[in-house]
Amino acid sequence: MAPPPPPRSFSAAEVRARCAQGACLVRRRRRLYDLTAFVRLHPGGERLLRERAGTDVSAALDGPPHRHSANARRWLEQYYVGELEPAAGAQVPRENRAGAPAGLPSTPAAMDPRCRTVDPDKDLVDWRQPLLWQVGYLGEKYDEWVHQPVDRPIRLFHSDFVEALSKTAWYVVFLVWTPVVLYLSWVSYTSLARGDTRLFSSFTTEYSIPVHKYYFPFIFLLGMCLWSLIEYLIHRFVFHMKPPASNYYLITLHFLLHGQHHKSPFDSSRLVFPPVPASLVIGFFYGLLRLLLPEVLGLSLFVGGLCGYVVYDMMHYYLHYGSPKEGTYLYGLKAYHVKHHFEHQKAGFGISTRFWDYPFRTLIPEETFEKED
Repeated sequence: MAPPPPPRSFSAAEVRARCAQGACLVRRRRRLYDLTAFVRLHPGGERLLRERAGTDVSAALDGPPHRHSANARRWLEQYYVGELEPAAGAQVPRENRAGAPAGLPSTPAAMDPRCRTVDPDKDLVDWRQPLLWQVGYLGEKYDEWVHQPVDRPIRLFHSDFVEALSKTAWYVVFLVWTPVVLYLSWVSYTSLARGDTRLFSSFTTEYSIPVHKYYFPFIFLLGMCLWSLIEYLIHRFVFHMKPPASNYYLITLHFLLHGQHHKSPFDSSRLVFPPVPASLVIGFFYGLLRLLLPEVLGLSLFVGGLCGYVVYDMMHYYLHYGSPKEGTYLYGLKAYHVKHHFEHQKAGFGISTRFWDYPFRTLIPEETFEKED
């Protein structure tokens, strides 16, 4: 195999010119990175990166206010584009003579930018093949591997049809489930309007409580709140379970449910739950509520929860690809969620709200966030 070509050299004038045209190039000593495609995804906000365009970010990576994680440094290497030409008479730093800074692999300049964090000769899986059937063999290496994010698409299945069912665009969730929410809301309200729905009627007729149609908005909101708790519990205890290193099938299941998202957090086709598998989970919760509550009351609670799920999926996509205004609730939530991916995978389980992270003591510490000047 022929050695990769040497990295491209950029003059300081060229870097300034590209930044003036809207690009966001930063450097770490002499190594140059083009973060133009990443600025909107940065958990600390776009402005922080824009203000550092053309400058050395070594001090910012090392802190204060915090030292960036190994994952953040590894992620940065995906955007490596070349070397800054030294000024006349300047000494070349020792760590740059070999290519990458200490502790990070060198990056072949000819490699596809979306694949630069994956060395095909050293990575633990073959990215040219579906990953779902490979990850179970990683054993004790799986947990560390899956929490080292990369910016590249993931293929799970050999079958094109099954692979298509495992992916979906964000708006499909809205188009599929919003009509269902509206229809079931109308059914629930008109059923309550008949006036024959009573709570505890299966235990006692004399002391049962009538449920009027005016209660529907409150039951609906209760269902949304209940969903936020379910969202937290599923994310923490199911999606973030640590499968036994010796169990191929549990590792495979974990990667299918959530590990794939942590490995490639910005794969836009895998940020929301596809309607086909989602319908199975939604059907389970509907059946459970039908068993526990009177039919109309359970339906009213269910439709509120379903609406909460749709909002959750939309927010999850927005927290990865949206650009919320500085100082808003969503701006802080975006930083919080992306921080969960890069540094605090065992905390910050709330997605649509941080509320449940408080009582369960899984809140990401505020001091770990980079503050705007």
